[in-house]
Amino acid sequence: MRIEVLSSPGCPHAAAAKQTITDSLSTLGIDVPIIDRVGRYPSPTVLVDGIDVMRPEASSPIGDACRLDLPTPQRVLDALRANRPGQIEA
Repeated sequence: MRIEVLSSPGCPHAAAAKQTITDSLSTLGIDVPIIDRVGRYPSPTVLVDGIDVMRPEASSPIGDACRLDLPTPQRVLDALRANRPGQIEA
């Protein structure tokens, strides 16, 4: 499982997004690193295995903009559960 937080420099919501991920990983007992990327991204964006937890149907995020659809604990938990290591896909 690959978890990334994409943020623009100085994003006021990046720390909260990282805390949401940390809390969700702890809740599920998953121990994987969080990759922190700072650059020209819609910020903050949380990717689990390359998929945006808030907009899974969207293409890769580009451009630096403040996101209004901040990562929610439920969306992060759902994405982590769906991609949990050792998960058997039906």
